[in-house]
Amino acid sequence: MNSQNDLSQLTRRQFVHAAGAGAAAFMLSGAASAPTEPDRHFEHGNPLKEFSYGDVVFQPGLHQSQLEQTHAILMGLDEDSLLRPFRLAAGRPAPGWDLGGWYSATPTLVKTGPSGPETFGQWISALSRYYAATGDEATRLKVERLVNEYAKTIEPSGKVFQFSKGPTYFYDKLTCGLVDAYEFVGLKSALGMLTSTTDAALSHLAGRAIDQLGPEGAKSSESYTVPENQFIAWQRGGNGRHLAMAKQYLADDFYFDPLARGKNVLPGRHAYSHMNALSSAAKAYLVLGDERYLKAAVNGLVFAEQQSWATGAWGFGESFVPASLDAEDRKFLGINLTSIDTLGEALKYFKWHFETPCGAYAHFKLMRYLLRITKDPHYGDSMERVMYNTVLGALPLNQFGKAFYQSNYHAHGHKEYFDGYGHSMPDEWPCCSGTLPQIAADYRISSYFNDVDGVYINLYIPSTVNWRQGGVDISLTQSGPYPLADTVVIETKASQPITFAVRLRIPAWSTSPSLHLNGRPYDKPVQPGTFATVWREWRAGDRIELRLPRQLELKPVDAAYPNMAALVSGPLVLFAVSDDSPKVTRDQLLAAKQEAPASREWLAESSNGPVRLLPWFGIKDETYFTYLSV
Repeated sequence: MNSQNDLSQLTRRQFVHAAGAGAAAFMLSGAASAPTEPDRHFEHGNPLKEFSYGDVVFQPGLHQSQLEQTHAILMGLDEDSLLRPFRLAAGRPAPGWDLGGWYSATPTLVKTGPSGPETFGQWISALSRYYAATGDEATRLKVERLVNEYAKTIEPSGKVFQFSKGPTYFYDKLTCGLVDAYEFVGLKSALGMLTSTTDAALSHLAGRAIDQLGPEGAKSSESYTVPENQFIAWQRGGNGRHLAMAKQYLADDFYFDPLARGKNVLPGRHAYSHMNALSSAAKAYLVLGDERYLKAAVNGLVFAEQQSWATGAWGFGESFVPASLDAEDRKFLGINLTSIDTLGEALKYFKWHFETPCGAYAHFKLMRYLLRITKDPHYGDSMERVMYNTVLGALPLNQFGKAFYQSNYHAHGHKEYFDGYGHSMPDEWPCCSGTLPQIAADYRISSYFNDVDGVYINLYIPSTVNWRQGGVDISLTQSGPYPLADTVVIETKASQPITFAVRLRIPAWSTSPSLHLNGRPYDKPVQPGTFATVWREWRAGDRIELRLPRQLELKPVDAAYPNMAALVSGPLVLFAVSDDSPKVTRDQLLAAKQEAPASREWLAESSNGPVRLLPWFGIKDETYFTYLSV
């Protein structure tokens, strides 16, 4: 590492080989807030509002199934085993058993990789969000028991953070869980627990920003993810120390300032963490009103999208390109290259192309922020592409800690559970076992937004959104097999006639989109890349029919490899399912036909017979090809 801008250029595999934090203590007073403290309840930029989790109800389908499956796993985890690492660190009786892997209660047994209960906070967050969505009493009680028992283990020395190999990362996840338990479960004591947790953690945390640490501190801290949750903790009623910490951890000089000026500082950096950092920037704009942070978030996403796969994913080997390879990397991969400079090279030499649940979770957060602030439907398009082509097709989390971690776009790909990068690190309960349950709940708050005029429909998922406006109870219900077909149907209910706006995201990829209202063509333009606005007096039974015609396109992996391309239909990448490399031409792929209306299967003719093509969520254990030689 040769310069300040090199300090966080590492993959998670390299990160977990790093030493413990060894970071300087970061002591901030928890006393009175600064006199210039902003309004907790005000957001700059007049952003759209999120609906609550309980305002949106999903119909049976892929999204609801993923939520229910991950929720069942978390509900089935033994509570004494979840609390065991905290109790051991506090010197308390610790019944239960060691869950192992990344959740090991015995750090000395874990030679490499994170250890300790890193995902505890994420699971508390996910369970709290599930309760907010469903009102399930058993879930509320489990959150209360876990959080109240956790509180008994908080001790002043913060020994549990000493055992963790990423204490700042660990503290950030605990913050998220506690503030979600406070907000969504109504556990008022959680804010006091956060204060005690922060007191215990401070001496173990990384310095206020990575550019103030030595290289080893930078490797082990992941402090760039902290500001977002500190801002949220303060907004939800935490003391002024959380606002001060959020400001202190903003990595302005080495990261946000150059991004705001249009300088790409992403290459070589850990992809998931730095995408999270962009959410911290967006949140900083909403709270502080400094447009520099909004510019940093917008520009950072542009740079990430410039090196994204056709699926919308980014970050091969958990890094942005170009990424340097050290001697250990070259030995591990069996190649002589000192760096990977293009996606095409990453496709050739790697099988780890997107840190799927974690990356999708970070992507969704950033897209929500930017869509709310800018009202630009591009961010909805981006969210939709990542959703259908990555996380929605992830292998299910299982009760023994096996989790889907990386999407593989290499030839002869398979969906596989995380294997510890060839056994260089533990493979049970990795970080993605924490974010998959969170994003499964967050589909709801990503689907609709509102403002004083009405509702924005962002994701087309069979569901119902309910709200009250002007004293009138309103609901919209979506149906239809989109994105396997062109049509989305939206029906309204209202307790009495009321005038408001329905704004529908028209994807930039759509060709000749159209809208019918109660069976008649709508008389206003419906343009790709906009929100189409229908402003009228709505009555119960009014019906919108939105058509988003899809077409097949070929998306090259990058400019250096123009003949390696993925087939795309609307928001979906179509993966060729075959044991052998398909020999199919460009024209044959572009002439592929859906097997039947709303079918998951397409067929393309080739010299060797039909080639089957499936969307990501339709693939189970088949061998697949994302990019084909054309």
